[in-house]
Amino acid sequence: MELILKQDIANLGFKDDLVAVKNGYGRNYLIPQGFAVLATSSAKKVLTENLKQRAHKEKSIVNDANKVADAIKALELTITAKTGEGDKLFGSISNANLSEALAKEGNEIEKKFITIAGGLIKRLGKYSAKVRLHRDVIVDLAFEVVSDKK
Repeated sequence: MELILKQDIANLGFKDDLVAVKNGYGRNYLIPQGFAVLATSSAKKVLTENLKQRAHKEKSIVNDANKVADAIKALELTITAKTGEGDKLFGSISNANLSEALAKEGNEIEKKFITIAGGLIKRLGKYSAKVRLHRDVIVDLAFEVVSDKK
């Protein structure tokens, strides 16, 4: 079953992508939830026209995302956390904590666009995360988790 996505769906595609899914997934979940529409010939024609009009706007959005990406690459981010014995943390550092730290530095990024390699962080040290600013602009963010004890 071919569908046109109306919004970004994790592990499937981005808005206005033409995707092929199993009939049950499309008929029972994507279409009733309003996440997709059937890819009929008329819908495909409308989609191509919309994509042509949006291409110009997309360039400026990508340029803005690249500027933010350069600013993020230049950051030396340090997150302080409470620690117990050795280098173990009380709790963990997640993408929400990274989002807050980036907001303090002046870059508002939603936590759903930040992916930490390996999931949650439970020890002190240097780590990296991927920040998706646009479907074409993904930047690596290096950061360090340090103890709040001095």
